[in-house]
Amino acid sequence: MATLGTTIKLADRKELAVLIVPTAYLPSSFPCPALGEDNLCGIHNNKPSRCKTMPFYPYRAERYQADLLTPRPGWACDTSTSASVVFENNKIVFRDDFDHERQELLEQVPILRRYAEYMLKYSPSLINSLMHAASKTKAGHVVTSLSSFLTATKSADAKKIAQQQLPILKTYVEKTAGLTQLADFYRNYLNWSKEMAYLSQRQE
Repeated sequence: MATLGTTIKLADRKELAVLIVPTAYLPSSFPCPALGEDNLCGIHNNKPSRCKTMPFYPYRAERYQADLLTPRPGWACDTSTSASVVFENNKIVFRDDFDHERQELLEQVPILRRYAEYMLKYSPSLINSLMHAASKTKAGHVVTSLSSFLTATKSADAKKIAQQQLPILKTYVEKTAGLTQLADFYRNYLNWSKEMAYLSQRQE
């Protein structure tokens, strides 16, 4: 799914810059759910575009992609001098996956724009949440649900997607229950599972 930069015009003629980014909402302390017991990718031959392109991000200007190659704790990547060169002269060397994902993102921008317009129209409290987040840190984020996206875009596959998401959300409700440091995740998983349960039973 794409990112969309836009501005919201407020009543006092001020504007609030907003970046809309679809998010995989997992605690950073949790492993990727696709990892097998051997700690290897369980869907290697059918990875989503986002996995194939890592650590690069197609919604970031290409000349700044080198920042994403800084080794981080836990990385198992080969960063020795014998490793293949993947970024050179401000360009990604092996770029098929990068270009493919970027094209997918560009094609999805109109869908995301409809979602933004829907949310601002029918959830005016969202503006207050964004303003509150921005006032605390000069930047902030607000997480909304997949069910609101499916509803706003009138997805023909909403019921099917909800049925697929429901058991996953229930699993993460169980995994985060009782963990004080993950209370926000637990609350959102619980609320989203209720929303998905409703969508999964909705009549066509």
